[in-house]
Amino acid sequence: MLSKKRKVEIVEKFGKNIADTGSTEVQVALLTERINSLTDHLRKQPKDFSSRRGLLKLVGQRRNFMNYLKNRSSDSHASVSKQLKIRIK
Repeated sequence: MLSKKRKVEIVEKFGKNIADTGSTEVQVALLTERINSLTDHLRKQPKDFSSRRGLLKLVGQRRNFMNYLKNRSSDSHASVSKQLKIRIK
């Protein structure tokens, strides 16, 4: 889980202002943070299949957001993927 302090940091970094929690860039950044924490958990607990399923759902959701962002603005897509170190297909 993400702490409230960490969420605020992500919103400040990727959002237009502190209340901009719904923009695509912020949502991708929050999903990436959750994906990274779940990945670390699954390295320690390889048999946790319910968390693995949740991880796959989050990855699919992030992929949909990234496709939307790519269609809307390829510059912001490249910027977000570079900042978050997400591979681009």
